[in-house]
Amino acid sequence: MTASTRAPSRAALALALALAGGGAARAELVVLTDGAVLKVERFAARGERATLVFPGGGELELALERVERVVDDEIDPEAARPGAASAAPAQAFPIGFADGAPRPETPWSEAIFAAARRHGLNPALIAAVARVESAFDPRAVSSKGARGLMQLMPATGRRFGLRPHELFDPVKNLDAGTRYLAWLADRFEGDLARVLAGYHAGEGAVDRYGGVPPYRETRAYLRSVYARLGLSEGDSSAR
Repeated sequence: MTASTRAPSRAALALALALAGGGAARAELVVLTDGAVLKVERFAARGERATLVFPGGGELELALERVERVVDDEIDPEAARPGAASAAPAQAFPIGFADGAPRPETPWSEAIFAAARRHGLNPALIAAVARVESAFDPRAVSSKGARGLMQLMPATGRRFGLRPHELFDPVKNLDAGTRYLAWLADRFEGDLARVLAGYHAGEGAVDRYGGVPPYRETRAYLRSVYARLGLSEGDSSAR
């Protein structure tokens, strides 16, 4: 059997990493569920399969469920310089659920509120992420294979007990996305910037950089969510 009909072996992944050594004007980082990070020239998701095209011309096809994240490998030079702002909002934001919290005035308001209360998060945060991720479209599918209201990859859905087709169920998608945000909030001790960066780029990237990665795409994502929450960037953490 070829790599296109079964999951690649570790040897195949090692070959892929070697092929990825060449430079490219634009690249993407593909994070696999086993922790491997592949630099590719192009990533394409089709159904339950994904094709990775490397700068040197090689290709690798694998199950989409093996892909945890795909992030543009474009560093913001300003964010990467020593002493750069942390990308955390200056104002304190209550990340946890509080008694008397209002229901968001958005589509799927009841499901958002129920998931937020169930997992102990501020409903406004869940609504802001859903708006930025999918504009509240439960059938949304990104070019990278993320699906539904909270734009979950199949690997993330599986992590929280969902099969790929269940990602299009808005209630289940919201619940899984909220559970993931709650897990990140616990892991990063309520630091909103790191929670959102983990949701977008993966907690491994946050660990590697010791905070918000300097990826231009991730930092733009944080700014978009902050704007929905009425926050601005600063240099102090949210709580």
